[in-house]
Amino acid sequence: METVILVVVIALVVILGAGGLVVGSRRRKQQPPTGKPPGTPTAPPPPAEPQVGEEPAPPQEESRRTIKEVPLPGATVAPETVEEIELEPAPPLEQPEPTAGRLVRLRSRLSRSQNTLGKGLLTLLSRERLDEDTWEEVEDTLITADVGVAPTQELVERLRTQVRVLGTRTPEELRGLLRTELLTLVDPTLDRALRTESHEDSPAVLMVVGVNGTGKTTTTGKLARVLVADGRSVVLGAADTFRAAAADQLQTWGERVGARTVRGPEGGDPASIAFDAVKEGIAEGADTVLIDTAGRLHTKTGLMDELGKVKRVVEKHGPVDEVLLVLDATTGQNGLVQARVFAEVVDITGIVLTKLDGTAKGGIVIAVQRELGVPVKLIGLGEGADDLAPFEPEAFVDALIGE
Repeated sequence: METVILVVVIALVVILGAGGLVVGSRRRKQQPPTGKPPGTPTAPPPPAEPQVGEEPAPPQEESRRTIKEVPLPGATVAPETVEEIELEPAPPLEQPEPTAGRLVRLRSRLSRSQNTLGKGLLTLLSRERLDEDTWEEVEDTLITADVGVAPTQELVERLRTQVRVLGTRTPEELRGLLRTELLTLVDPTLDRALRTESHEDSPAVLMVVGVNGTGKTTTTGKLARVLVADGRSVVLGAADTFRAAAADQLQTWGERVGARTVRGPEGGDPASIAFDAVKEGIAEGADTVLIDTAGRLHTKTGLMDELGKVKRVVEKHGPVDEVLLVLDATTGQNGLVQARVFAEVVDITGIVLTKLDGTAKGGIVIAVQRELGVPVKLIGLGEGADDLAPFEPEAFVDALIGE
């Protein structure tokens, strides 16, 4: 019996020992290897943290690489190139035609387009018998040419008197008679000079007023060309902020001759822009400042007040030397209505008649001067850039009756 118990104990010990060996071998297989394969670099141990009272270790220089030195994967490094931007050359400045040469050409054009009035009058006055019906036809011809009722009556009365005195009426005598009477109505004694000379400490200031459609902005640009051709330095003020693209149009005119344009936002304060334009003119030492104003100011009282405000604000820098009213010659008596409204707000110093080519209604010159008591100083005879010239009474009358 004791032998059997001994054998059982020995068997249990053997079984337990074998089980322990199996469990130990499994645990050893699951644990990661602590050793490193040969050839693997070992990282330096982290620096020890300084303790209280110890001096910090001096910084060690380390090699660093910039971003440019690290190429992207799969990318090739291209040599650095500087892109050259070609700037468009500035357009050359135009050389405006001198005033003298322009006048010769405009006289010829005026003569071709305006002598219908003179020919009609000469034909009527050359009749053998000048009865009341003939004189009524003379009056109708003059009124149709927009001379006006009162000037027409005065002219017809003087013509009737002169014809009685002369007795004979040769074509030369009639032409001379008609020329004298028309020249009297045009009044060559009026001062038609433009005051564009700068003052001691400020430039001359010219305001250009008129309704839309009369060629006001275009006239301002053409006038700038005339002044530049005469050797003046010009600054343009785009104070017409109500009409779209008016400032762009004026700036284009200025860029053609090298004149700077002072402008503001669309719908901005016209008086402020006019003030800045004169201020810039003073700073640059310019000879003349041209201010283009809004063209629909005659339609509302508030807008007309705005035009008066522009003039008052500009006068803080100095006097306004000229206020030029631009009228369309083809509108006839309607132009006189516009002239009256503008004359009530600002003191008109001169008239600019545009679109005087291709029409026989040149009598508006006489009517508007009689209405406002101010002279016609400039005339426009076409859409060309240099089709603006000073008004000459003798040349105008000669064009009316034919030389």
